Amino acid sequence: MNSIMRHFKQHGFSAISIRSIRAVNAMANIVAAMLVFCTQVQSAESSWPMFHGNPALTGITDAKLPEKPELLWTFKTGAAIKASAAISGKRVFIGSTDGNVYAVNLVDGVKLWEFKTGGAVESSPCAAGGTVFIGAGDNQLYALNAETGKELWRYATDGEVKAGPNLVDNRVIVGSWDNRLHCVDAKTGKALWTFETGNYVNGCAAISEGKTVFGGCDALLHVINVADGKEESNIDAGAYIAASAALQDGIAYVGQFEHEFLAIDIKKAVVQWKYTSPRDFPFFSSPAVANDRIVFGGRDKIVHCLARATGKELWSFNTQGKVDSSPVVAQDKVIVGSEDGRVYILALKDGAKLWSYEIGSPVDSSPAVIDGVVVIGAGDGVLYAFGVKP
Repeated sequence: MNSIMRHFKQHGFSAISIRSIRAVNAMANIVAAMLVFCTQVQSAESSWPMFHGNPALTGITDAKLPEKPELLWTFKTGAAIKASAAISGKRVFIGSTDGNVYAVNLVDGVKLWEFKTGGAVESSPCAAGGTVFIGAGDNQLYALNAETGKELWRYATDGEVKAGPNLVDNRVIVGSWDNRLHCVDAKTGKALWTFETGNYVNGCAAISEGKTVFGGCDALLHVINVADGKEESNIDAGAYIAASAALQDGIAYVGQFEHEFLAIDIKKAVVQWKYTSPRDFPFFSSPAVANDRIVFGGRDKIVHCLARATGKELWSFNTQGKVDSSPVVAQDKVIVGSEDGRVYILALKDGAKLWSYEIGSPVDSSPAVIDGVVVIGAGDGVLYAFGVKP
C-alpha cells in the first residue's frame, strides 16, 4: 500500500486524492466483508442438515413461512415415512420404511437417486460436507455420497439404528438399539468410542459445547464428553425417554413416557422444573426452543407451549390425533404434523391456527424448513413440499 501511495504522489495526486483513494479502499474492504458474511448467512439459512435443524436440536429457523402455503410437489416412496428430512445443496434426503434412502430435487421433487439398505429406515439423515449419514433397521450406519448415493462406508452396531445421527468435529454420533451410543470417524467409519447404557437408545443425541446429551429407555438423561466418550453425569428422568432432547443455555428439554416433560440443568445435574400432561399421556415429540418458550407435541393429541424459565403453560392447541411430530418454530409461526393426518401452522404467541393441510394419513415425521419451503413425510409413504408457487 505504501508503494502505491508513493506512485500516486510521484504522478501528482494530492493528499486529498490519496485520502479519497484510501477511503474507497476501506469501503471496498467493508463491502467485501459484508458480501462474505451475507453469503455465509445465506448458506446457513439454505440448509436443514439434520433432524430439528442443528446439532443442539432446537428446531428454530429464521426462514419466513408464507401465510397460506401451497402444495409444491410430492414424492412417493414404497412405505410409510417416519423419519424427518435433511436438506442441503438444494437436495432433500429422506429415509422410508421401504428400506430405501432417497435424494430428490428441492425445486420439483424429482428423484435424483435411491440407495437400498437391508431394513426399514426410520433414522433421520444428517447431511454435511457432501456426505449423508443415516441409520437403518439392518443395524448399520451408512455414509453415502450426497451427489450420487454411492456408499462410502458402513458401520455395524448390534441393534437397529432408529436414531438420527449427529455430527461435530468430524465425528458422527448415533444411538442404537444395542443399548449404546456410538462415535464414529466421519471420513473412515471407524469407531472412536462407544458408551453403553441400560437399554435402547432411540432418539437423536444433541450436541453443544463439547457435550452430547441423550435420553435412553433406561430412564436416564446422559451427559457425555464428545472427545473421549466419558460420562460426566446422568439424571434420573423418572421414566424411559424415547424422544430427542433439545439443548439451550445449559438446559436440556425433553419429555418422557410417564406424562412428564422436564427441563434439566446439565451442569448441575438436576431437574429444574417438570410439567405434567393434564391427560396422563407420554411425550415422544422433541421441543422447539424459542426465546422465552418451548413448543412440543404429546400423545395426548395436544401441541403444548410452555414458558422456558418456569414450565408454566402459555397455551395449548388440540388436534384430533397423537402429536409425535416435533414442531419447528419459524420466526413467529409453529409448524407441526399430527396423527390426525394434518399439517398445522400455529401462531407462536397464542397457538391460534393459521393454516392446515389435510394429508389424510398420519404425520409422525417432523418438518424441515428452509427458504419458506416446508418438507414433511407421512404414513402414506409420500414426501410433501409446501411453499409459494412461482
